[in-house]
Amino acid sequence: MFENIGFGELLLIVVVIMIFFGPKKIPDFAKSLGKGIAEFRKAMRDVQSELTKPEVPEKHTDTTSSTPK
Repeated sequence: MFENIGFGELLLIVVVIMIFFGPKKIPDFAKSLGKGIAEFRKAMRDVQSELTKPEVPEKHTDTTSSTPK
């Protein structure tokens, strides 16, 4: 994906990020980004497990049975 990005371009991107966010905000930003990615991956695993688990038929109880009173 990033095969064409060289060292100069990467350095320029880092400098621009440092100018916009400042050195104190970058760790907070990275931490929240990591948490977001982890939460997204967990949600994807939950969805995959829901789609791949075998369907269990529900036991239907008949409440309208005709029993003498």
